[in-house]
This record gives sequence, C-alpha cells and structure tokens, in this order.
Amino acid sequence: MNRNTRSRIYPVVLILIVYLVWQYREANSLKIVKFSGVTMGTIAYNISYLDAESRVFKSQVDSLLKDFNQALSTYVPDSEISMFNKNGDVSFGYPYFPEVLEASQLVYEKSDGAFDPTIGQLIDAWGFGADGFIGPDSAQVDSLMDYVGFQKIRFDAKSVRKLNDGIHLNFSAIAKGQAIDVVGDYLSTQGVENYLVEIGGEVRARGKNEEGKLWTIGIEVPDENRMGGVFDAVYLENQGMATSGNYRNFRMVNGRKVAHTIDPQTGFPKMQTLLSATVLAPNCMLADAYATACMAMGLERAREMILDDKTLEAYLIYADQDGKTVTYISPGLKSKTLSLLKSK
Repeated sequence: MNRNTRSRIYPVVLILIVYLVWQYREANSLKIVKFSGVTMGTIAYNISYLDAESRVFKSQVDSLLKDFNQALSTYVPDSEISMFNKNGDVSFGYPYFPEVLEASQLVYEKSDGAFDPTIGQLIDAWGFGADGFIGPDSAQVDSLMDYVGFQKIRFDAKSVRKLNDGIHLNFSAIAKGQAIDVVGDYLSTQGVENYLVEIGGEVRARGKNEEGKLWTIGIEVPDENRMGGVFDAVYLENQGMATSGNYRNFRMVNGRKVAHTIDPQTGFPKMQTLLSATVLAPNCMLADAYATACMAMGLERAREMILDDKTLEAYLIYADQDGKTVTYISPGLKSKTLSLLKSK
C-alpha cells in the first residue's frame, strides 16, 4: 500500500472510530423511565423505556387509553362498541374499531373460526362480560348461537353493521394486546426505540433494556394456586407476547369450573388438557388473539396453526395422559427460551 492510499484511508478509519465511540456514548446515555397506571377499569399497566431526556409520557398514555376505552370497552355505556351492541350500525370516531375488526377477521379465518368476537352474548351468559351471570342451559346456548359468526357483520374503514339484531361484539380476547400496540406505536413516534409495554400480563417489547440486552419475559405457572410463579421465560425481540389460560379466569357453577374460553363452535366453555398458550407475534394484538384461538382449538390444532404461520411462535403448556405437565415449544422459539438455554 503506497503512502497516498494510506493517507486516504486513515481519515475514513478515524471518522468511523469517532462515530462508533459517539454511538456507544449515546447508547449509554439513555436513562430508564418507568411508570404505571390503571386502564380498562381495574387492569394495571406498566411501561419501561430508555430515553436520553428522561421524558415521562404518562399523561399522554392515559389520554390514549381513555380514547381507546371510549371506542372498545363494553364497560363504557356510550363507547362505540356498546352503541353497536345496543343499536346496530356505528360510524367510527376513532381508528381502533376498524383496526381490531381487520385483525379479528384475519385470526378468525386463520383459526377456522376458533377466534370469534361475535360471541359477546355467550360471554355475558356465562358470566364473563359486563352483564350478570345467566347460567344458560343447552336450549339457551343453542338460541344464542344464532348470534355467533363473524360473517354476520359487515364493516369498512368508516362503519360497522350487524346482519342480525342480536349480535354482540366483545374484544376482551384481543383488546389488551391492541391497547399495548397503541401505546408502543406512540412511544415510537416520540423517538423511543427501546421499550417494554405491559397491560394485564400481555407485553410488547422493542429494542433492548437498560443493560443492553433483550427484554426477558416470564411465563406464569398455569396453576390457580401458584399464580405469579414463573414457569419459564423467553427473550422477546421486537415482538408482542400474550398468554391465555383458564387457570386464572373461571367461575364455579354447580360445583365445577366453568372456563372463560368459550368455544364459538359449540357455545360452551372449553376446559381441556391445554393449560396455557403463550404466543409471540409481530404485534401484541395478534399475539393476544392467537393465544385465545389456541385455547379454543386445543393442543393439536393449535400446534398445526402455529407451525403453518412463520410469523408466530408458541409455548404451550399441557397435561399428558398421566396428568404430568409437559410443554410444546415451537422451533423458532427454542433458542430464546431461558430454561433450554440454561440446560445446554
């Protein structure tokens, strides 16, 4: 290498070194910001992110979640979804209703109807909605099934209408995930590249934590007597993650458990060997919906659905024939699962 060539390369190398040092200092100048709150009535949220200016966006997040509830909460009497359930046709005032309808239609089709937000009347009848517990018998369930079926509604970007007056929508199996995405997208618009948003146990992560590592998220022990215990953990990389399980939300009816997972194809709660389904997806709205679909489908069908979609990963916990707790971890998730990493 001659002298002239070296003289041209050295300044470029120097600039590159200066740039890398600057990036390192910038990355290490980020400060962790954390705050919590309550949304959707009594559901807690927790938000953590890295920001060089230590900006606190709590008031903005609370405002976003208030608007979100005004669109999709069945507990808000004059929300858009409440007005739809009462009156029928609704024109959208917020972007959230058409967004969740599009996502619901996608998961409805991918799951062969195992996920269906038109089961609102059944959710109320079994005591998991805004109205009181009815405790339906088989004849009542059969009559309520007339109001179930995503094909019985029509929607576009401006409005939604029902083809049967008795149809009630309920997005409880997808709304938390969607709300998390709303908050995450807002943080991104503010230049926040590293964050973790959690609402009611569902999460979305972007970038890395304050230690410069991927966010580590625990999977809860699927046991009503050990709630809060960690069964395993996964590293979440720019994804949403949601868990659905009947161990946390159920009712006792005539001395037996009634699960909150309603099978849209039978109208009855689904209690089965699949104890919990944790799904990772590109966003938390889809993760939330697919986790519910897995619980309604059962182990084998859920596993087939996950393997058929390269954008999804799943951690399924179930009981085998002997009652022993075992797991199914989809191939792409195994390298990010803490227990398997520790065992190597």
